[in-house]
Amino acid sequence: MAEHDPPAMAVTVTEEKDARRKPGSGRQGGSPSDKPGPRPTGGRSSDNGKAGDGREVVARPNLHRQSYAAIDLGTNNCRLLIARPSGENFTVIDAFSRVVRLGEGLAQTGRLSDKAMDRTLAALRVCADKLMRRNVYLARSVATEACRRAENGAEFIERVREETGIALDIISAREEARLAVLGCHVLLEEGFGPAMIFDIGGGSTELVLIESTDTVPRILDWQSVPWGVVSLTETCGPEGATAPARLERYRRMHGLVRDSFAGFAKRTASARESASCEGALRLLGTSGTVTTLASLHLDLPQYDRRAVDGLIVPADSMRAISERLSTMSIEERRELNCIGRERADLVVAGCAILEAILDLWPAARLGVADRGIREGILRGLISAHGHGERMRAEVQKLRVGQR
Repeated sequence: MAEHDPPAMAVTVTEEKDARRKPGSGRQGGSPSDKPGPRPTGGRSSDNGKAGDGREVVARPNLHRQSYAAIDLGTNNCRLLIARPSGENFTVIDAFSRVVRLGEGLAQTGRLSDKAMDRTLAALRVCADKLMRRNVYLARSVATEACRRAENGAEFIERVREETGIALDIISAREEARLAVLGCHVLLEEGFGPAMIFDIGGGSTELVLIESTDTVPRILDWQSVPWGVVSLTETCGPEGATAPARLERYRRMHGLVRDSFAGFAKRTASARESASCEGALRLLGTSGTVTTLASLHLDLPQYDRRAVDGLIVPADSMRAISERLSTMSIEERRELNCIGRERADLVVAGCAILEAILDLWPAARLGVADRGIREGILRGLISAHGHGERMRAEVQKLRVGQR
């Protein structure tokens, strides 16, 4: 059974007495903690008229100048992308990303902590402000594994709506996998037969087996496991004081992920053999882990998306980097370019997940994508509003079946 997109949120501006702001006007000042003007509503709307809850929708007479937005709230990051249609694609006009660690402590308590929620709300207030400043017409905001797993996930979603006006949709792992593929599949190497696309997140990892077609890939199978860089790091406890102790912890991480992949590995064994007969195995990854390791492979002085997005890296190089990082101390990792303090404690878990994927799908080369869920959301929003025939066909055909 296919999973359909939930309604997009029509961004409106309410005439609140304390706002004293004309519809569509941007805020010129104020603290980040101020409540933003726009209120994403719960239903679709026409260019003029009422939104699903009866509020007025700001008129946007020029369809091709309309802005669309995607928010991806993950276990580790909060990301926003705002774009306008451009032929069969779109042009990004604003972006925002902040490490919020929403899932910090979730593995131990089963709940989102007050500090984590406060950090995330601060980031979402920035997003809400950008939605208003960029006159966004339609937005879709999604939350993933942390909110799926947390006992107070739904409660937090309601708090976000009340304090920022952003209506987050807690999507299923199946929908998360579909959006990731929709957002990055164009970077998969050309070829025939089955291929693998994966997304290493903060709280989960999605694997999608696809088959190339003349238009969009056909999804053959998929799997989501509850191991991401945050959940795996917290489950395996603190790092050891010596290199052998750190290596032992790394091997435990790898074993946990490998075991969770066992059923999927068995189901996809025949596809792997079939792909090998067609030529080199094709593999594409989208995550902070693969982009970080690709940056280390290139020895970049600082992260450069233009150099990384679409890069093809030898799998042996990614394995060698992973093995080197696994025994380094956190202080040593912090000194490496493109890792820094924010990723130093989490990158090892990402390496363990990546190596388990390379064991499951032993491709000689790995494609790297600095794009994924947000881009998938934008393609869905823009195509649904009448832009891009090819883009519309992609969205309609790329569905993930129920296992």
